[in-house]
Amino acid sequence: MTPEDGRPSATPAPSRQASTKLKVIDCDVHHAMKSPKALHPYLSKRWRDHLDTYGHSQPIPFIGNSPYPKVAPALSRTDSWPPAGGPPGSDLAYLQEQLLDRYNVEYGMLQLLSPQGMDQRNQDLGAALCRAVNQWQVDHWTSQDKRLKAAIVIPGEDAAASVAEIEHWAGHPDFCQVGMITHTIEPLGRRRYWPIYEAAERLGLPLGLHSSGANGRPPTPTGWPSFYVEEQHEVAISQQSLATSFILEGVFSRYPNLKVVMIEGGFAWVPAVAWRLDAHWKRMRDEVPFLVEPPSHYMKRNLWYTTQPVDEPERPDDLRQIFDWIGWDRILFATDYPHWDMDNPELAFRCRMSEPERRMIYADNARALYGLS
Repeated sequence: MTPEDGRPSATPAPSRQASTKLKVIDCDVHHAMKSPKALHPYLSKRWRDHLDTYGHSQPIPFIGNSPYPKVAPALSRTDSWPPAGGPPGSDLAYLQEQLLDRYNVEYGMLQLLSPQGMDQRNQDLGAALCRAVNQWQVDHWTSQDKRLKAAIVIPGEDAAASVAEIEHWAGHPDFCQVGMITHTIEPLGRRRYWPIYEAAERLGLPLGLHSSGANGRPPTPTGWPSFYVEEQHEVAISQQSLATSFILEGVFSRYPNLKVVMIEGGFAWVPAVAWRLDAHWKRMRDEVPFLVEPPSHYMKRNLWYTTQPVDEPERPDDLRQIFDWIGWDRILFATDYPHWDMDNPELAFRCRMSEPERRMIYADNARALYGLS
């Protein structure tokens, strides 16, 4: 059928029976702790007492709340609260039922809902928490279901401690990437963070940059937004700034084999940002002589992008042009479970795709990037 405006109609969404035959590697699965004291068994008495007495030292400007507006409890689906109790994402059996089993998920890449330890001002506490989180991930998640893979969470503001944490876990089969917050004290391209990138490149671990963390500053250059919808949109904008920093500060020139995954920031912005950066580079390349190639070269060589939230143009097949420019091998599928705006694998894309293209996005690209069997 062809609509009256002459444009080809979108391919109908596949039926559940057909889609469940397709293996899915979900690159953004959120897990959580059942209790604020879930990490206590992994911490020394010093740090248990510290947390009980002083709490976490995070640069959050609100008392008793996070800086992220809440339009739904825990920013999650109303049906994602486990019947056995605990917050969304905290019950492995329920996560298996709602996500892994239902959608034929071959692997799920875990992203901790609360960045415990990764944005602590007290750096010694941050290092201790990250070590505890990583062991907790193995004990309670990845060793219990081999479909789950974790990120090595690091205290990114302390480069030396971050490198030590990466080296401690590198080679462990349950960890597939390094995870650090993106709302940092300085732009992530700055040299204070370079030892982290050197370690990740040296040890063959992708860097997974999920929009997260609190640095005490608003998400916009001019202050705090008034509405949740503004904050939601700023996520994609912050990822654009992050990519720009990595390229123009010379990270990818210094570490050409570093693989960076941009998580939960969309992807439709990529071509437009690249075109603008290339135009500026042509006029001012003498300021950044270490960039021997245009910025778009590094975006296509060093960056991967998860799909959630999937951008949906008015004409569905316009999405194909975006995939064509970015590269079909750079797109990784993600649900963002259990958030209320998660993408259903059966309904995520309305544009036409061949079966090889569909397999690339849903599983093959992630399998190649992370070296999964």
